[in-house]
Amino acid sequence: MEPRRDPSLPPLSRVTGAGPGPYHHVPMADVAVGAAGRPWWERVLLAVLGLGAFVTALGMMKAGAVALIPTLEGSVFTDNAWSALGVGWLGACMVLSGSPVAASSLTLLDGGAIDASQSFAMLTGSRLGASFVVLVVGVVYALRRDAGRRAPLSIGVYALSITAVAYLPGAAVGWWLLTAGHLDAIDFTAAPGLVSVTDELFGWLPDLLGDLVPGWALFPIGVAILLGAFACFDRVLPTVGSERFASSRLTNPWVMFGLGCLVAFLTLSVSVALTLLVPLVANGYLKREDTIPYIAGANITTLADTLVAAVILGNPDAVRVVLAEVIGVASVTVLLLAVAYPLIRKGSIAWARFTLSSRRHLAGFVAALLVAPILLIAY
Repeated sequence: MEPRRDPSLPPLSRVTGAGPGPYHHVPMADVAVGAAGRPWWERVLLAVLGLGAFVTALGMMKAGAVALIPTLEGSVFTDNAWSALGVGWLGACMVLSGSPVAASSLTLLDGGAIDASQSFAMLTGSRLGASFVVLVVGVVYALRRDAGRRAPLSIGVYALSITAVAYLPGAAVGWWLLTAGHLDAIDFTAAPGLVSVTDELFGWLPDLLGDLVPGWALFPIGVAILLGAFACFDRVLPTVGSERFASSRLTNPWVMFGLGCLVAFLTLSVSVALTLLVPLVANGYLKREDTIPYIAGANITTLADTLVAAVILGNPDAVRVVLAEVIGVASVTVLLLAVAYPLIRKGSIAWARFTLSSRRHLAGFVAALLVAPILLIAY
């Protein structure tokens, strides 16, 4: 017997293979992200605060990186590219976001604490660990709604797996472009006047705190401020509601790829762009396997904020590091979707089913995500 529903609720959607019943409604609070309901002046204020915090954080992290040079030079954490890869990976898992760690890789490079190849490796690691938050959110969502539901968890597994499939070969291409000197002709940075204006407006706080705290402490303080900047941006971003995704066209992989690129570009966060998929898949608006190209697209344009950070730093090497990553990952992603999408889709589905087939498999998957970067750091 089909359950009755309140006609005032949103349209019902069927969820296959999940939940205690065939139908349930979608709470819009679970699928809305952004600035809905905020007055325009509040959004403007948050945007200005976010921009100021962003630039200030970069300045503080840069100053802290200079003070960290004696500690980091020859240390186990950054003595080679493999260690830097592990630091970026583990750091993104710990802070549940890749953007602050990605920015850290650039400020450490600008401060002379690491070289371009180590910065590139750390940036790559930050992307490998950035999707860990999607798995965490999936666990919370599954526990909150239905203990036996696997759909929210599957998005986290897909996100981490697809990121590795695209970023590892993409990073190899980017590494070749960077180390072989193919990007050396690129010298794109912010105009000196713009840098001086931002220094005048936001550079006073690092100077002030530099007299009050040890120089190395500026770096973690800068990371904390950077997290606050991203929080401001999250509250300014346009709302993305689930009704915009309810379309049969979303089964097309290239449409999903473009949508992933767009959402990650608008939100400047792959964590936000991918976490949005958790309630959409759990409530049947999207099939979990159809999100694979969306994830692939989001992993490319999420580097937009990192590129902006490199330009603001005014360091050509930092810009080349980010461009190498973008070019390598974008080219590999498009190629894989064009020639091997059915194979990737089939493999991802099989891997997700295996990982979520038991708690032991899921625990092993999570343990591998955390142990692998630790082994890289110790390498």
